Amino acid sequence: MNKEFSFVILTYNEEIHLPRLLASISELNAPTYILDSGSTDSTIEIANEFKAEVKVNAFENHPKQWDFALKSFNISTPWTIGLDADQIVTPELLLLLKAFKSEDYSHVNGIYFNRKNYFKGTWIKYGGFYPKYLLKMFRTGIGYSDLNENMDHRFIVTGETSIWKNGHIIEENLKENEISFWITKHNKYSDLTAHEEVERLNNLRGQSNSAKFWGNPDQRIAYLKKIWWKLPLGLRPFLYFSYRIIFKLGILDGSNGILFHFLQGFWFRLIVDVKIKEILKSKTINSSKN
Repeated sequence: MNKEFSFVILTYNEEIHLPRLLASISELNAPTYILDSGSTDSTIEIANEFKAEVKVNAFENHPKQWDFALKSFNISTPWTIGLDADQIVTPELLLLLKAFKSEDYSHVNGIYFNRKNYFKGTWIKYGGFYPKYLLKMFRTGIGYSDLNENMDHRFIVTGETSIWKNGHIIEENLKENEISFWITKHNKYSDLTAHEEVERLNNLRGQSNSAKFWGNPDQRIAYLKKIWWKLPLGLRPFLYFSYRIIFKLGILDGSNGILFHFLQGFWFRLIVDVKIKEILKSKTINSSKN
């Protein structure tokens, strides 16, 4: 059994994805822990076939589910790797993990993997989506889930981090090949995002990461988010979509890529802004009534 690191995975009806992920990491012989949200398909059976330890917890949002997972499993390895069920460890990342020795990384508490995101079978290479560094590996007990986020999940570590630029994970949600699934899913996400932004407007939420343009990948995102929150509602989706398509060359991603940039960079952001306005208007009406 691998003594360097363990895998933690979140699932919900992932029979289409889980075998693919677990097969990609099977050579590592690492302890694997799966937190399920109440799957009704064969997800649990698949997890048992791969000898993963499984627990079930009702889903509220991704940050809270990850927080529950990291606190509930008895992880004994010095490092933990958190993966989503629709991700795959690529051969080059597998080699890095096979060669990983904790003593070689005594100076860092977290490691970023490079993600390749796919939509309808197309690699989204442009539009600011590659390279995309995600903090996925961290020292057990030091890395934690960012509960200051309502929807946009990330792990947090104190201290220094390292980036594996060639250590790719592939993220491809095959369920999203049906556009109705994507729209339904992101309509729910827009509710979470809208309520989160309203809470930020009222100073009820902060940012766990320091906002630094020249910091690590998450600190840079924190910096850009501070700018995003100050942009005019309704206008910022147009600006963002134009930025992705023109300045970040998203138009080179082809028809599927342009559809993705439109849906994720414009439609989703516009729906969020509309819902923010509705929430603020509702609060204003209720205040005037009182």
